[in-house]
Amino acid sequence: MKPSTDVIHRAEGSSRDAVPLTTPIYETTTFLFDTAEEVRAYNTGHSSKFLYSRYGNPTVASLQAKLAALEGTEAALALSSGQAATTTALLALTRAGDEIVCSSAIYGGTLHLIADLLPKFGITPRFVSLDDLARPDTILSEATKVVWFESPINPTLRCVDIAAVARACRARGVISVLDNTFASPINQQPIALGVDIVMHSATKYLNGHSDVTAGALAGPARLIEPIFQAQKMLGTILDPAAAYAVARGLKTLAVRVERHNANAMAVAEWLAKDPRVQAVLYPGLAGHPDHAIATRQMRGFGGMVCVDVGGGYEGAARFFDRLRIFKRAASLGGVESLCSLPVLTSQWGLSAEELARAGVTDSMARLSVGLEDVEDLIADLDQALG
Repeated sequence: MKPSTDVIHRAEGSSRDAVPLTTPIYETTTFLFDTAEEVRAYNTGHSSKFLYSRYGNPTVASLQAKLAALEGTEAALALSSGQAATTTALLALTRAGDEIVCSSAIYGGTLHLIADLLPKFGITPRFVSLDDLARPDTILSEATKVVWFESPINPTLRCVDIAAVARACRARGVISVLDNTFASPINQQPIALGVDIVMHSATKYLNGHSDVTAGALAGPARLIEPIFQAQKMLGTILDPAAAYAVARGLKTLAVRVERHNANAMAVAEWLAKDPRVQAVLYPGLAGHPDHAIATRQMRGFGGMVCVDVGGGYEGAARFFDRLRIFKRAASLGGVESLCSLPVLTSQWGLSAEELARAGVTDSMARLSVGLEDVEDLIADLDQALG
């Protein structure tokens, strides 16, 4: 071979003498076969080989196995973002003429997807209140195919009786999907409560270091398989390097969530005693409207705290601008503490009526309580309240 050919082909591929402790990053678009018969075996489902990274990749497959184990279910998918996971699942599970019932108190990106985009494909949205979700038998119609909900809800941290919603859906042959991002699989196991599919923005707690955008779905193989087929067609795949980072983050998830839980509880208890604060929403507080539900279905109350500082948008903006340790940023679930104003981020673009249905006010701030020393976090909140 001439040098230009040699340099392309020499010393490529895996080494049989190197057995890694951790799953390597298989940063390759395609995989090699020795014979046509091997390709045929792959195409007919009689091979464990990989063909093309849009269809499957060893690094991504390793992450998916971890996700399935964490959620206690048969199968899982890793996707390019939480929104990609939501979109892929709903397009795979519904068709024109179907209805999606969704909580009106929901992440804004999910609301806009279901309300604004899916109707263009003939899929009908119907949004229901938290009171409606408390009577799940009453929210289903003959056309309902999927019920999509959150618990705890972004950003108000209201909680839904997951088992009751799941039971009502099972009785009517409706697929239930829960966004478990805020709780994490450490604090809450929706599959064990009867939910069909769990979704995560893996960008948040699953990764935990604010450096990867990813999504996840977990559920029984019979439901994940059609979503996987849709993922291949839509191309909502996760890059192997990102999959490696999320899988690495999962190894410390239990330890991180324990600290998130403890810090958030301490912050919420301190804020609840401060007369400068109008309201504090945290499921672990006895005064939270859904504390009994949260206690029944959660093992920990999470790292998110919602605080209403009063004074309208101007009061929230003053508090927000004065923070020093809490960084002013969207997203959540990282090791560092963040603050966002829901009306500027997760609920941006919602009408006054939609905000009211979601229980969101202009003076709310959403705190993602990180892993710093909790005394420093409380001191920062103290000075920011002024």
